[in-house]
Amino acid sequence: MAAATALRIGVIGGSIAGCAAAVAGSRAGADVTVYERSGAELQDRGFGIVIPPPLHRELVTSGYLDARMETAPVATRVWLTREPGGRSTRELARQSSPVTPCNWGLLWRSLRASAGAGAGAGAVRYLRGEPVTSVGEGPDGRAVATTARGAERYDIVVGADGHASRTRQLLAPGLTPEPAGYLVWRGAIPLSALADHPRELELLRGAWVTLGFPGGHGIFYLIPGAGDRLLAYAIYGRPPAASSADADPGPYVRELAREHFPAAWAEIVGHGTHRTTACHPVADVQVPRAARAPLLLAGDAAGVSRPHTASGAVKALQDALCLERVLREGPTPAAALERYADERTAAGAHLVALGRRMGRAQVEETPDWAAMGQEEVDVWFRGVLAGTRHYLYEQPGAAVTS
Repeated sequence: MAAATALRIGVIGGSIAGCAAAVAGSRAGADVTVYERSGAELQDRGFGIVIPPPLHRELVTSGYLDARMETAPVATRVWLTREPGGRSTRELARQSSPVTPCNWGLLWRSLRASAGAGAGAGAVRYLRGEPVTSVGEGPDGRAVATTARGAERYDIVVGADGHASRTRQLLAPGLTPEPAGYLVWRGAIPLSALADHPRELELLRGAWVTLGFPGGHGIFYLIPGAGDRLLAYAIYGRPPAASSADADPGPYVRELAREHFPAAWAEIVGHGTHRTTACHPVADVQVPRAARAPLLLAGDAAGVSRPHTASGAVKALQDALCLERVLREGPTPAAALERYADERTAAGAHLVALGRRMGRAQVEETPDWAAMGQEEVDVWFRGVLAGTRHYLYEQPGAAVTS
C-alpha cells in the first residue's frame, strides 16, 4: 500500500481542488503541504455550484465535508421561456434532476477545515501567501517544489492551480484552453429580490430553472448565504458588441434580461443589489494524460469543461476521491498515479465532449424555445446527450409531479 511508505505530497493551489486533494492525501496516510499563492481568505467567493446528491452524501460520510454545511437540495429541473409576443412566462417542461446546490465559499471553508483538522492519518500544512515558483524532478525521481523559502522534495506534487495552471505545462507544454466564443455571467442576488415575485420564489424552493432565449439561456437556483439564502444565476450568451475586460458586467446582464426574459425574471435580474457579479469567457481544455509520476493534475488544472456540465467543483471532488483510493491501493506512488491517469483523463475527456454538445445546443444553435413543449424538450435533449449519462441530464422525460 502506497500510504504505508509515509508519502510526502505537495499540493499547488489551496482552492477547492487543492483542499480536496489535501484531504485525500491525509486520509491515505501521507504528509501533505498545500501552497496557496493568495494571502487572503478565499471563502468570500459567493457563487453557486451544484453537486450530485450521492456525491455529497459520500463526501459527508467519508469526512471530506461537515454534515452541518448548509445546502439547498432540489429535485426538479423546470424549463421556461418568454411567451411569444408578450412578456409573460411560459413553462416548457419539467424533468427529474436532483441536485445539491452549495455556496462556493461554504464548500471551500468545509474542505479547508477538514484539511486543517488532519482528516486522516497524515498531517496537512496549509501555507497561505506562498506561491510556488517552479516544479521539477530531482535525480532520484522525486518532485522538487521551489518557493521563496527554498526547495522541498515530494513523492508526489499535485497541480491544483486552476484553469490557467502552470503545472499543466509540465505535462502538456503549450496546451491552453480553447475559447467557445461566448460568455457566462455569474452572480448571486439577495433573496429580497424575489419579495415581489412569490410565484418565482415558490418555484425555486423546489426546482432549478433553465430559461431559454434566442442565442443563450440562464440558470437559476437558490443557495445558502450568510444568513438568508441567495439566488444564484449563470447566464450564457454572446458578448456585447463593445466591451472592456474591466467593465462592470452587471449593466449588460440587466439589458440582456430586459430584452429576452419574461418580465418577472427580468425584474429579478435587474435588482440593484447583486451580491457578486462576474463575467467569464467560456473555454475548455483537457490534458492528454492527467498524471505522470511524480506529477498529478487535479480539478481545472487537468481539464476544464464548459460550465453547462456543472462539473468544475464536482470533478475536483471526484479527482480527490480517486486519488485517495489509488494511494491506498498502491503498491507504489508511480503505479497509483498511472491508475489515476487512466481513470481521470477519460472522465475529463467525457465532460469536455458533453460540454461542447451542451454549448452548441443551448447557445450556439438554440432551438425555437417558444415552439417547444414537454415532448419536444425531452426528444431534443436526448438527441443532445447522444447516449451520454451525466448527473444533471440522466432522465429527460422522467415523470415529475408538480
